[in-house]
Amino acid sequence: MGRKRKGLGWGARALAGLALAALIGAAWLWWHVTHWTPADADYPDQGVLVSEATGPVRFRTAAALGAEFAYLEASDGAAGKDTRFARNLVEAREAGLQVGAVHRFDPCVMADRQSANFVTMVPRSSAMLPPAIALERTVDGCEDTVPDAAVASELMTLINQVEMHAGKPVILLLGEGFEARHPVAARIERNLWVSGTWAEPDYAGRPWLLWTANEALTSEASEAPLHWVVARP
Repeated sequence: MGRKRKGLGWGARALAGLALAALIGAAWLWWHVTHWTPADADYPDQGVLVSEATGPVRFRTAAALGAEFAYLEASDGAAGKDTRFARNLVEAREAGLQVGAVHRFDPCVMADRQSANFVTMVPRSSAMLPPAIALERTVDGCEDTVPDAAVASELMTLINQVEMHAGKPVILLLGEGFEARHPVAARIERNLWVSGTWAEPDYAGRPWLLWTANEALTSEASEAPLHWVVARP
């Protein structure tokens, strides 16, 4: 007679059970994080940040999920233009959302060229929310050497030019890497917008106005993940 196969020992079964529980726990955590938004009671004013990378957005659905405003990426550096900005602007307004525009700062390019790009994309309107300038790229990615003092000077020039067009103070959408390389939070007195999923960031060193609380929200509002943003109460 052949030998009987031995079943898994209790130790192996216990390890398999623990592995399965860990996988289930990780899957639950992933689902919870990707679908999480802060409670309305804590942050009554919530909204979205979208760009052409987000693809088509159902802004009415976003509103039904609790969004009251939408920030739309409009321009990038001296020549980058978000191809969905005009359409997103119309559709977000039709959904009853307040709308603001975002320009992505390029530290390698003069401010005049960047503000000209922004002005050609974003209409001057008192109905618009304060514009935001996204600060993420650093001079470390520039082909030519750019002194830190030049970055600060060009950024301030860009701020003044965008504010002149908008008629409102800008908000600085401050990336953690940019702040570490080019500290501006303590030097420029403008409202801050920080990013960090789930946990409120503290890298700015002072209170923020806007917080991207989920950088990859999965929802019915779009096929691609959304950036979900809240305002400080």
